[in-house]
Amino acid sequence: MSRLTTIMKYVLPVALSLALCYYLYTKIDIGAIKQEFWNCNFWVIGITLVVAMFSHIFRAMRWRIQLDALGIHAPLAPLVWSIFGTYAVNLLIPRLGELWRTGYIAKRQDAQFTTVFGSMVCDRLADTVTVLLLTVFTFFIARGAFMTFAAQYPQIYEGILGMVNSPWVWIAAAVCIALVVWLFTSKTQNALVLKVRGAVRNLWNGFAVVATMPHKGKWLLLTAAVWGCYFSQLYLAFFAFSFTEDLGVVCALVAFVLSSISMGIPSNGGLGPWHLAIIFALGIYGVGMNQGAAFAMIVWGSQNFFIVLLGLYAFVSIMLDKRRPVKGTVDSGYGK
Repeated sequence: MSRLTTIMKYVLPVALSLALCYYLYTKIDIGAIKQEFWNCNFWVIGITLVVAMFSHIFRAMRWRIQLDALGIHAPLAPLVWSIFGTYAVNLLIPRLGELWRTGYIAKRQDAQFTTVFGSMVCDRLADTVTVLLLTVFTFFIARGAFMTFAAQYPQIYEGILGMVNSPWVWIAAAVCIALVVWLFTSKTQNALVLKVRGAVRNLWNGFAVVATMPHKGKWLLLTAAVWGCYFSQLYLAFFAFSFTEDLGVVCALVAFVLSSISMGIPSNGGLGPWHLAIIFALGIYGVGMNQGAAFAMIVWGSQNFFIVLLGLYAFVSIMLDKRRPVKGTVDSGYGK
């Protein structure tokens, strides 16, 4: 791994998180945040954490449908542990959790890493599509909020347009397509090319299985359940604070969409970008910066503390799990 790659993967997210936090918390009153902390209803926060846990379980159930279609019959319990562990690992190094859960399930089930990885990519692509659909829907019902966002941060809008209109982006896309076509159509016995071809084929099989797998209706229902839990935990958190309990569903939806988009920025568990997105969304509806920061800090902090606990539970459970199912056999036990 080159030094530049190391910096981009590990140093940049941490530096970005720290820089955004420094920017944010030099502009707010820590005393006001402490006051909101004591006024917070932590019983409601506790309910949001239970909802969050179910979102992880539903995600594991959805992933199981994809893996079953690939002939990888993992019990539900290890899949749940892998999801718990993914989010905990991502707190340390962004995106590493996805690689970790792929490696864990591939090793446990004696399956091809690239095939399992392809199913995970499809899992994440479903999230991306869901966020896009939610963004479009929210734009129509809360267009004013997005117009305010675009007016205050025109560089983001201009940056997106610049990327779409850049000839280099289209040239790079054409080159990638040409390489893929050559990879699968060229008649060669080169060992490296054949190895890459096989890895790409396994990756594609894991990715494309969603189009041919059984139980697609259940898969879509679980996708709705996952994202319903995500939204519900944020909306319920509104009732833990006196300054957000009357803001309503539309405000929660705007905050949810903007915070979901912010998670695409490489950072440790959303530290920094998520806070700024929440503060901005609440600010559109009249919540002051100190109160918005208190909301973001308490909600994010409680969720990630819970993620750490779930991660510890998952890692201990994995260490105690000695059973390794035979490849290709169906194993439906939860705790086996």
